[in-house]
Amino acid sequence: MKVILASASERRQELLSRLIKTFDVIVSNFDESKVIFEGSIDRYVKDIALGKAMNIKNKLDEDAIIISADTVVTIDNMILGKPRDEEDAFNIIKSLQGRKHLVYSGVVVINTAKNLTIQESLSTEVTFSEISDDEILEYIKTGEPLDKAGAYGIQGIGGIFVEEIRGCYYNVVGLPLNKLKFMLKEIQ
Repeated sequence: MKVILASASERRQELLSRLIKTFDVIVSNFDESKVIFEGSIDRYVKDIALGKAMNIKNKLDEDAIIISADTVVTIDNMILGKPRDEEDAFNIIKSLQGRKHLVYSGVVVINTAKNLTIQESLSTEVTFSEISDDEILEYIKTGEPLDKAGAYGIQGIGGIFVEEIRGCYYNVVGLPLNKLKFMLKEIQ
């Protein structure tokens, strides 16, 4: 059966290729702003991932396995999105430095042939070291933080700020592979 990744993220595509050799990418145009955050980050990321997957499911005219995910960075139960600009990136990274924060991913797998949907979420605790303003500014000059939730990429230059991680590394990158592996086994 065809496997579809409902994501434009090159990171997710690269990660999924470690589990599945052949899959299609169909970008969901689900409007994430329709999902209201009501205090549960687990529920929020699962609802967005479900919205993305259902958006693709409703467009298909053949059976498929659909995989979607959503990842957010949080601190003090507040969701940190992608920075609006360099100043916002600076403020986000400054808020993370020397502190622990959580990265949540919601993952949804749908088997359209069985009309079966599995939703899971996962969180990973990340601790940043102390970072000087000059280090933050140098990092921002690379452009890396400008398109990433929480204004850093652990798999890139931003990884130098990470002092400790508790949980799934791939969750922080954007697709928790171990969790997804078991979800795919369950839904077959």
